Amino acid sequence: MTESVQQTGTAANGANQGFLEFVRAFQETLEGLAASQGRVVATALLAAVLVVTVVVIPAVLARLRAVASERIGDGSGDWLQTVASYTPTTFRGLLLRTAQFTMLSAVVVSFLVIWGVADVATALKPFLADRDPTLVPTLQTIILIMLAFVASDQLQRWIGRFGTALSDFTEHQEEILLRVGQVTIFVAVGTTVFAVWSVNIGGLLVGAGFLGIVVGFAARQTLGSLIAGFVLMFSRPFTIGDWVVVGDQEGIVTDITIFNTRLENFDGEFVIIPNDRVSDSAITNRSQKGLLRLTLDIGVDYDTDVDAAKQLAREAMVDVSDVVASPPPQVIPKSFGDSAVVLELRFWIDHPTPPRKWRAVSAVVRAVKAAFDEEDIDIPFPQRTLQMREESAATDLPRGIQSED
Repeated sequence: MTESVQQTGTAANGANQGFLEFVRAFQETLEGLAASQGRVVATALLAAVLVVTVVVIPAVLARLRAVASERIGDGSGDWLQTVASYTPTTFRGLLLRTAQFTMLSAVVVSFLVIWGVADVATALKPFLADRDPTLVPTLQTIILIMLAFVASDQLQRWIGRFGTALSDFTEHQEEILLRVGQVTIFVAVGTTVFAVWSVNIGGLLVGAGFLGIVVGFAARQTLGSLIAGFVLMFSRPFTIGDWVVVGDQEGIVTDITIFNTRLENFDGEFVIIPNDRVSDSAITNRSQKGLLRLTLDIGVDYDTDVDAAKQLAREAMVDVSDVVASPPPQVIPKSFGDSAVVLELRFWIDHPTPPRKWRAVSAVVRAVKAAFDEEDIDIPFPQRTLQMREESAATDLPRGIQSED
């Protein structure tokens, strides 16, 4: 660690000496300008530079942008706006303020040198050469941190544009991609900062690896849910708003996080399922293709013409507004029941949700019942027919009553 500090100090001293030489050369140039042109003329030139920096340049840029917008027309071809959209907001503001502050400081220092008020090189020499060898690494660290925030801001804007271009890219995937990118940026910047200060990170990595093993054993289930959350968000077996069945739970997906999935069941209750359980369960997505097939069983009397009942039920389902026309409704004779011939009614609804499902089922039941009633087709209730044999009937007569032949 001592050697690292010494190396940092040596590098910083070299950089400080170079900066000091630059300041000395700049001061000599200003002194020569003052000797040849006069202090008043040099001061006027500095004032002009200050006015151009603070006032004229922003005004000229604004005028150029207005002229370009007028000539291209209606802002549709505003190439300046297009270029600006690819520039991070934080970087643009930072660059403008930094440039203005730098020029203002240079003008003030130049004024002091021209009028002989201060010897900048002599004033900075003890501060740069002797007192603070960590000045340059400190400035480098500040710049790196600023660049990290700029890169994070630009990454967020790029992911936003990317998600807008892809319709199937969800907000959760955008969030995961953004967080992973931000972690990558800040880890890279942190490593660079350690290198600037010549800090050996080998010991830190060994300690972090041991700590990771301890945490991994202590939070196996949490880490499993975290990994499963990433898998679910990128494999996308379902999205928010889908009607799903996960194991023995059924409902509408209301939220997907990196740790759990939240469903709202048909009783209005919220069910939170850890993502590792979701990934280990059979998942049925009733909204995946946008259509849901529903079935109902209905019985008709054994004396009924089955083909006529099929046709009547099919026509009744076609007239229901909640039932889609393609694929068309179907009626299948299913089985012989105790009291009726069982027909299976099959029909489809689009954009399936629980309210749409129950509304369609209710409408189909009413429509088919009304059609059968109009054609006098019975829907029998459970009944049993008893028939006794003659021998059993004679034997079971009450005592004293004889059967007649």
